[in-house]
Amino acid sequence: MTHADTLPTCLAMKETDREAVATAVQRVAGMLPRPDQLDKVEQYRRREARKKASVEARLKAAIQSQLDGVRTGLSQLHSALSDVKDIQQSLANVSKDWRQSINTIESLKDVKDAVVQHSQLAAAVENLKNIFSVPEIVRETQDLIEQGALLQAHRKLMDLECSRDGLMCEQYRMDSGNTRDMTLIHGYFGSTQGLSDELAKQLWMVLQRSLVTVRRDPTLLVSVVRIIEREEKIDRRILDRKKQTGFVPPGRPKNWKEKMFSILERTVTTRIEGTQADTRESDKMWLVRHLEIIRKYVLDDLIVAKNMMVQCFPPHYEIFKNLLNMYHQALSTRMQDLASEDLEANEIVSLLTWVLNTYTSAEMMGNVELAPEVDVSALEPLLSPKVVSELLDTYMSTLTSNIIAWLRKALETDKKDWSKETEPEADQDGYYQTTLPAIVFQMFEQNLQVAAQISEDLKTKVLVLCLQQMNSFLSRYKDEAQLYKEEHLRNRQQPHCYVQYMVAIINNCQTFKESIISLKRKYLKNEAEEGVCLSQPSMDGLLDAIAKEGCSSLLEEVFLDLEQHLNELMTKKWLLGSNAVDIICVTVEDYFNDFAKIKKPYKKRMMAEAHRRVVVEYLRAIMQKRISFRSAEERKEGAEKMVREAEQLRFLFQKLASGFGEDVDGHCDTIVAVAEVIKLTDPSLLYLEVSTLVSKYPDIRDDHIGALLAVRGDASRDMKQTIMETLEQGPTQASPSYVPIFKEIVVPSLNVAKLLK
Repeated sequence: MTHADTLPTCLAMKETDREAVATAVQRVAGMLPRPDQLDKVEQYRRREARKKASVEARLKAAIQSQLDGVRTGLSQLHSALSDVKDIQQSLANVSKDWRQSINTIESLKDVKDAVVQHSQLAAAVENLKNIFSVPEIVRETQDLIEQGALLQAHRKLMDLECSRDGLMCEQYRMDSGNTRDMTLIHGYFGSTQGLSDELAKQLWMVLQRSLVTVRRDPTLLVSVVRIIEREEKIDRRILDRKKQTGFVPPGRPKNWKEKMFSILERTVTTRIEGTQADTRESDKMWLVRHLEIIRKYVLDDLIVAKNMMVQCFPPHYEIFKNLLNMYHQALSTRMQDLASEDLEANEIVSLLTWVLNTYTSAEMMGNVELAPEVDVSALEPLLSPKVVSELLDTYMSTLTSNIIAWLRKALETDKKDWSKETEPEADQDGYYQTTLPAIVFQMFEQNLQVAAQISEDLKTKVLVLCLQQMNSFLSRYKDEAQLYKEEHLRNRQQPHCYVQYMVAIINNCQTFKESIISLKRKYLKNEAEEGVCLSQPSMDGLLDAIAKEGCSSLLEEVFLDLEQHLNELMTKKWLLGSNAVDIICVTVEDYFNDFAKIKKPYKKRMMAEAHRRVVVEYLRAIMQKRISFRSAEERKEGAEKMVREAEQLRFLFQKLASGFGEDVDGHCDTIVAVAEVIKLTDPSLLYLEVSTLVSKYPDIRDDHIGALLAVRGDASRDMKQTIMETLEQGPTQASPSYVPIFKEIVVPSLNVAKLLK
């Protein structure tokens, strides 16, 4: 070490000494902060001396340990160097020997060939027995297959394949490029592949009939599964060996397990498709029969699979789960095929009912015998929502056309009945009716029941459709009733039972109303659905209009018969003793005996209308000025006759109304009030009497007053003028409950000015 090298080291040591001294001073100052502690200096010095001796002892021990380690390492390095030199010498010797033996190795090629040939001959000798027995084993295997002894046949087939594969593997290992010998071995064992195919054919036949076989001979099915399991193990072993040798025997892997599931899947598909025994041409119910057969077959098959087949297969095959998926997929495909056909409306209903309801019901997949393995909530839909929607659209379109056609046909049939010579049938209460409402609502009911089987939404749509078409139908019904009336008026002798069938038409309106209410109550389960249907056009008004026109037609028939007798009222003949009102009462009563077959709401309205109209016709006879009384005696006689006839009419209509438990309207009082004006003997009180009449009947007009005064025959021109002018100055306001009766009475075209002359 040079002086230049030692200088930094010395400087570092001096710096260290200074730092140590400074540290010591600082520590002593900390230990002796006061002068009175100087007597403890000796005690502190001894303690520090002990610490120093302890530290020096540990330092020496550590240094000694390091020195020992260094000494050992140096010894090992010397030993390793010696070993390396020995190895180097040995390698040199090996290299020298190898160079000297190259010529010797070349001369041993014949020995190598002899070793290979010996190995081949040894393998041949080892398999010699099997090689010579191959033809015999092939024959035995064939016989066993034909006898159905599948397990024994497969055992011999395994022996044949094992011998063939062993020879070919050895040949491949010795000389993979020698295709001639490989072909020779493969040709010698050529029958082996044929036997394998024949055995497979027998296995597939058993699997195709597995659902039958498992009931009759489950051991046969178990044998088939055992054979497949053996082949699966051989496949796995050969594939593992391939990773080491690269050799795969011909025909491997067989994948019989995969083929087994493929066979089962084809069998399931064929079974589903083969259940269609009929066509639409041979049987209108072909689809219902087809679906019912499918339901029965699938349920029976799955129950057998769950209870019996699972016992014949290893658990990891999950045979029931796989069969369930196969059946579900086959059914889905079949339903798709059926949906794509040109189905009729009833066939669409059958298909959708089966797909949406029957399939998951207790009659099929929800059957208790399939639980808990089958969870219907986990099953995918057989038909996609799009296909279902398309079918529903087609169904609604077809149903609309069918309903229109059915309603038209029903109306045509009902119209033919209107011309019959016999009276219509009566219900249990004796009211006339035709079969039209029953036919219409039976048709609606059937379609709604069918729709309800599919879904609540479809049920509501069908109900809306029925109500819409009902509305259109009632318009046609109204038109046909009007034509029926017009045809009768052209020849009142025909049809023979016109009145009875018109009564039935009126009653049908009430039946329609009740049926509509019943239909809504039955098929609308909540307020939301009710709101949908209430938004449809109301048919009550249309039905009331039909019934009202029917009642008017019947009343017109009545008043056509009364016309002659109504024309006699307020004439000279009437005054002299006509019995026109008697005949009117008898005729009205006779007609209302027939009208008793009208249902109560319409019969009540009709009676009230007949009452009002008879009174109106009576008043019209007065206003037509058919008579002008010439004396007070005639006026008295005429007025009293009017009062008697008013009472006679009142009695008639009270009698007719007695069945309703109500009083008749006071229409007849109008005749009495008019009679009071005519009967008045003091002309000076005429204005007061007329004013009273006008106040009671605000719809009475000037021409009515003029005609009434003309009938009296004693009012002077000035009196008429005064009465008319006074009444014009203070028109009377009608009360809200007042029903006009003079409003529709037209006075013959004779103006008021002429009446005043």
